[in-house]
Amino acid sequence: MSPTSIGLADASHRLHRWFRHDARYDLPSSLVVFLVAVPLSLGIAAASNAPVAAGLIAAVVGGVVAGLFGGSALQVTGPAAGLTVVVAELVSRFGWAATCAITAAAGLLQVGFGLCRIARTALALSPAIVHGMLAGIGLTIVLGQLHVLLGGEPGTTPVRNLIDLPAQLATRHDHAAVIGLTVIGLLVLWPRLPAPVRRIPGPLVAVTLATLAALVWNDVDLARVEMPGSLLAAVHLPALPAGDWPAVAAAVLTVAVIASVESLLSATAVDRLAADRAARGERRTTPTNLDREMIGQGLANGVSGLLGGLPVTGVIVRSSSNVNAGARTRASAVLHGVWVLLFAVLLVVLVERIPLAALAGLLVVVGLQLVKISDIRRVRRHRELAVYVVTALGVVVLNLLEGVLVGLVLAVVLILRRVVWARVHAERVRGGPAGREHWSVHVEGTLSFLAIPRLSVVLGRVPPGSTVDLELVTDFLDHAAFDHLDSWVRQHETTGGRVRLDEVGPAALRGDQPRPSRRIHALVPPRWFSPWSSWQARHPDGAGEPNHTEQAAGSAHAALRPLHVGVREYHRRSAARLRPFLTELDGRHRPYSAFLTCADALIVPNVITSSGPGDLFTVRNLGNLVPADHPAECSVTAAVSYAVEVLAVPALLVCGHSGCGAMQGLLGGRDEEESHVGRWLRWGRPSLAAWRAGHPVGSAAAGDGRAEVDQLAMVNVARQVAVLREFLAARGVAEGKVSVQGLFFDIPTGMLLVLDEQRQRFTSPPEQELEINGASFVRP
Repeated sequence: MSPTSIGLADASHRLHRWFRHDARYDLPSSLVVFLVAVPLSLGIAAASNAPVAAGLIAAVVGGVVAGLFGGSALQVTGPAAGLTVVVAELVSRFGWAATCAITAAAGLLQVGFGLCRIARTALALSPAIVHGMLAGIGLTIVLGQLHVLLGGEPGTTPVRNLIDLPAQLATRHDHAAVIGLTVIGLLVLWPRLPAPVRRIPGPLVAVTLATLAALVWNDVDLARVEMPGSLLAAVHLPALPAGDWPAVAAAVLTVAVIASVESLLSATAVDRLAADRAARGERRTTPTNLDREMIGQGLANGVSGLLGGLPVTGVIVRSSSNVNAGARTRASAVLHGVWVLLFAVLLVVLVERIPLAALAGLLVVVGLQLVKISDIRRVRRHRELAVYVVTALGVVVLNLLEGVLVGLVLAVVLILRRVVWARVHAERVRGGPAGREHWSVHVEGTLSFLAIPRLSVVLGRVPPGSTVDLELVTDFLDHAAFDHLDSWVRQHETTGGRVRLDEVGPAALRGDQPRPSRRIHALVPPRWFSPWSSWQARHPDGAGEPNHTEQAAGSAHAALRPLHVGVREYHRRSAARLRPFLTELDGRHRPYSAFLTCADALIVPNVITSSGPGDLFTVRNLGNLVPADHPAECSVTAAVSYAVEVLAVPALLVCGHSGCGAMQGLLGGRDEEESHVGRWLRWGRPSLAAWRAGHPVGSAAAGDGRAEVDQLAMVNVARQVAVLREFLAARGVAEGKVSVQGLFFDIPTGMLLVLDEQRQRFTSPPEQELEINGASFVRP
């Protein structure tokens, strides 16, 4: 069989399969997109000072060519509002025929981008610049089309249109203004109507009603769309510009870059929409091949320019309509182009009845939609609002290219400032030790020689002889900054002061940077570790509380969803960074303590002790109890024996906490119940008896105004410390070889208190550190 026969057979098979599985989805979707595309294409052509038929030609070519050869199955290509300002400037400067040649050349350049596989580099442009550019284009469209809507003529620049707008508003308005304002009102109202009504595209309804009103006012002089008779007659071959080739080259590059960026951003947005649809159980589509999409967009622009059409891009309005309508394959985008072609060929008379005021009203709404409140909030949250505003104003006041360049320069300046600018803050800590001031100094960012003057000013405000907590959250510390910090630390300590340094960041993790002080606490947990609640907050749909409705409906996986999301985030963010430490510790780690604590979820040992992987050997149970040797309750003592005899830990820590449920159970008599919980709580009866007998730790806690459950929890910690010492003595462990220390975590205040056995109370003096194998436990 010849290759041609094989190709035909394969195409026939694919077509047959499409008719069987996907046609019932793609055909209705293509009609929806067609109804959205027609009025938008006509309006964008009018706003671009191009022939109206050029918008229809671009819609046909974009749908068919980009649909067949592009890398996105669901993106729909056509004339876009984002290029109207550029095209209008090109038409006024070079003429329409030369603009078509520029469009075709930009298409060839896009094909080159795709063949060189550099499509993703177009996404490197800051979103603040892209959104600011679109907002500036939207404002430019609005300022120009408001004059058309009110029956006047737009000026040559957006600034002129803004200056002339009050005078235009003050003049007497005719039927054109009524039609335009009616279109605006319908488009604003349409999203608020019931869902069955919204299935009909709002732009189509608005333009259709406006056309019917114009037919009723047939004797009124209204400016209408002008067509050359047929779409074939509108085909306009391009012509080379008459000189000024540097400007032409800049125009080609501008059209290619803007069209590419807008298309690729739209394609990534379409992929997210398709992924959301797949998450609801519908069929998954293949993600966009961005390089192929670039080639498809370039071919579409080349053909559109050769046939006299507008530049095309991937359009998110049409693409989202395509996805929401249920399209499954690229056939929907191709068919939408076919429907536009049939409409333009067979219904030219209907197109010529559309009043220009209706298209102006449509374009005013489209322009305002380019200025999105969600974009402004997003760039403000990322501290890029200045870039957004400057880019938008630059596009309006100057022109598109200069506005984007101004925004790009500002973005680079802000990036450089963030790179070289460290945030330094110092404040006095209240509640410090008597006779000595306590200060906290926080340094964040890149600490280089450029930050030394400001760092010196801030450190100069710290009084001599004070205790200073110096926290460095830095990604880079150069030699000059280190020397300055080291000198200041030494000088401060010579005055009787004290500096305690916490270093968080890559330098602290690698350990390859010099440290200004030997008084460095235990390993500070990296910022890329997050508590369980962080995953819950970041994933309210999947990592918050289990969806009890789904569980009731029989979804066995709903309760496990927070775990699955957390594990995925760990693999995505933390596993690669943690792996070198685990590999180094594997088989050779020696924890500096065994940490016995309650099973309560609010107790996070590594967080409250600022410890890292391999530092703690953690044992948890209900009430942090240590049962005596009993065959049925030997798990705790077995773990303690393993920690002492095998791991040779130098310390045993017992940590209770406020509001302990086990202690509440003891107070409520649950230890009398014949249940698993009741039998376990009987190991806490000695603690309960000691508290009732007036244990000094309980009395001190009562004097501090603590609740009974917290008094009992503190007594229980002291009691378990004594049990552990008896356990070690019975095993022949020499006194003093293993330290035993009691801790208490006060959940409401977040304070970790230390049992002072001499004073028989829990305290947290910031000056008194608990030294265990070189590590320090201090108040967090």
